[in-house]
Amino acid sequence: MIRDITLGQYYETDSLIHRLDPRVKLAFTVIYIVSLYLGRSVWFFLAAFAFLALVIALTNVPVKFMLRGLKAILILLIISALFNIFLVNGTVIFRFWIFRVTREGLQMAGMLVVRLCLLVTSSSVMTLTTTPNRLTDGLEKALGFLKVIRVPVHEIGMMMSIALRFIPILMEEVNKIMKAQMARGADFDSGGLIKKAKAMVPLLVPLFVSAFRRASDLALAMEARCYHGGDGRTKLHPLKYSREDFLAYLVLLLYFALMLVLGRVLK
Repeated sequence: MIRDITLGQYYETDSLIHRLDPRVKLAFTVIYIVSLYLGRSVWFFLAAFAFLALVIALTNVPVKFMLRGLKAILILLIISALFNIFLVNGTVIFRFWIFRVTREGLQMAGMLVVRLCLLVTSSSVMTLTTTPNRLTDGLEKALGFLKVIRVPVHEIGMMMSIALRFIPILMEEVNKIMKAQMARGADFDSGGLIKKAKAMVPLLVPLFVSAFRRASDLALAMEARCYHGGDGRTKLHPLKYSREDFLAYLVLLLYFALMLVLGRVLK
């Protein structure tokens, strides 16, 4: 399941979405996530799903690879859905021992699962189509106005870039540790969910040791190169808006306006 995490990975290919400015993709992610909470009806979520499906089709990223990241949050989805199904009050549909299933609980569980799936997938669109460096540059440029109130925008963007870079590195480290322990007789595949979770515990100590060691090496390397933040630094590839970027912004505004209308009309 850990190996299925796609957040932070970049899928290299040529597509319209890959060529867009990272600020556009940041705006898409924020606007899309906000739009998911503007309505509650089935048709509302179908419209949100259709828009995301169109964007995914324009990325030229395989759908299986795009949806693989949902496996990593499967346990979270199940736990969240069960809490809503059994703990939300309302019209009782089914009762068993101390548990009861309500119509309102089922509705809330369904909306929660759909929202989480769409949220994670839309975030994956941004990271899979944008390199960490471009994403950092876009975040720093988009939040540049906060420098007036002394917010360390460059440092925030750098931390985000390093975190995204470390995700695939740590996943690779997990695979190496798992293979080493499997060669010594460890079993990560058999048994139920609880047994598999317990089998993952021995991975944590070497994984944390490796993460801290890599973080220390990175800090020493940055100090050795006299890294001092964003003041006076220039970009090899400065960000510039193109006609495609402005058209993408227009599409985003039209989508958000449509979702506002659907959220009010479809109750």
